[in-house]
Amino acid sequence: MDTVTVEVTKEKLLQDLNKVVAETETLLRDTATVGGEKVATWRTGVEQSLRATKARLADIEHTAVEKAKATAQATDHYVHEKPWQAIGITAGVGVLVGLAIGMMLNRR
Repeated sequence: MDTVTVEVTKEKLLQDLNKVVAETETLLRDTATVGGEKVATWRTGVEQSLRATKARLADIEHTAVEKAKATAQATDHYVHEKPWQAIGITAGVGVLVGLAIGMMLNRR
């Protein structure tokens, strides 16, 4: 999934969640004074929206887990294939983090 797809998916998810909230609020208002068939119709609509949103969330979670696994496997493979480069990169990052922390502490 590329960045654009992630943004579109995020936007669609937010729209779906907002729709569920709006329908739930409407349902609550309507059920306060009206009973019978209208309540059943609203309840069905809210349940359908909620199911669709939950399914979309599950898909997004599955995709995120798969990406994390693939990244971890690629990192593991790289470290096993090139251990000294991995050590060098880790040391370099450690030095940069140490310098950044030192600079922040000196500013106080």
